[in-house]
Amino acid sequence: MKPTPKAIIFDFDGVIADSEIAAALAFSRALSEAGLHTTLEDAAALYTGLIRQEVLHAMAAHWGDRTPLDLAERVAAHFDVAVAAGFEPVTGAADFIATVAHLPIAIGSSSYTDYIRRHLASFALEAPFGVHVYSGREHVTRGKPHPDIYLHAAAQLGVDPGDVVIIEDSPVGARAAVASGARVIGFVGGSHARPALADALLAEGVEIVLGSYDDVAGYLGLAARKTGAGA
Repeated sequence: MKPTPKAIIFDFDGVIADSEIAAALAFSRALSEAGLHTTLEDAAALYTGLIRQEVLHAMAAHWGDRTPLDLAERVAAHFDVAVAAGFEPVTGAADFIATVAHLPIAIGSSSYTDYIRRHLASFALEAPFGVHVYSGREHVTRGKPHPDIYLHAAAQLGVDPGDVVIIEDSPVGARAAVASGARVIGFVGGSHARPALADALLAEGVEIVLGSYDDVAGYLGLAARKTGAGA
């Protein structure tokens, strides 16, 4: 049996916030509205884990000359509607965070910290993370797929990366996490997860792919602690 981790670092979107499906829906609607038919499944497969500018570059590369000049504005408008509607936490996230609250924990995300903290507050999950909320856009020069945000988070927790477990849901994020030298669990418990995602995460070198936080707790040998939230 592998040792219990000394710390756990979470991605945010798709791992704590069930937000990736809302983002994919916003992207598919923005493109389809512009006459570029894109299904929810297509958007989830193509754009999960990418920051906005990378999403726009990927869209432009795919659609070429058909890409509308106002695509960025269309995407922003649809995404703002999704954010305003709010997100639920991923099923089981709150209970699992309560289970590991005795360990040093952090968030290492590509999203901005104000966005993360706003949603943590709505989930009543601010306290367990304290100051340890880190953004690849604010705290390091290079974002994912570079490992910098995870190395930074581990350093702030005072833990060697090799003693950390990182929970990631996107291939881009998994690549960053694996490159940090940490143990990496590929997580497919978010609403956006499609069957191909597990294979994509395994291809990035994650240790295992798990479909629920109960599975994560069992795999790590941690007893579940029910809080009544996040179910």
